Amino acid sequence: MSKTLQGKFRPQNPDKYKGDAGNILYRSSWELEFMKWCDRREQIIWWQSEEKAIWYYCPIMKKNRRYFPDFILARQTEHGIMEEVIEIKPQKQIDGPKTNPKRKTKYWLNEVYTYANNTAKWKAAMEWAEDRGMNFRLLSEQSIKEWQR
Repeated sequence: MSKTLQGKFRPQNPDKYKGDAGNILYRSSWELEFMKWCDRREQIIWWQSEEKAIWYYCPIMKKNRRYFPDFILARQTEHGIMEEVIEIKPQKQIDGPKTNPKRKTKYWLNEVYTYANNTAKWKAAMEWAEDRGMNFRLLSEQSIKEWQR
């Protein structure tokens, strides 16, 4: 398994960041690129990364847990200001594991657990966002570039 790019992001426009601009962490190259995009785009009014906790029920642990969405932002669109909760995941995690593999390996079982946990988080984030008049968007390495146009 390859090591994921991780580190601390230093914004060029810290006034646009809603939270602790000195402690913005990225956990993947996709998150880093998205942070750069948020920081430098005029249409982004404000943004934050993993600053807000959303409670969800974890079906694996069978208890309530906290989830910190990758991004929450406000952007100017042709229709006005839109606020969104954004989660960035590999397309493979969005699609989920094979439903009936030939062999049910530990790797496959881990994929099942990850998918079940992620879908519970996404459902909670979607409801949380909807309650606040926001959108929830799930972006992959395939859809992130299209969305950023």
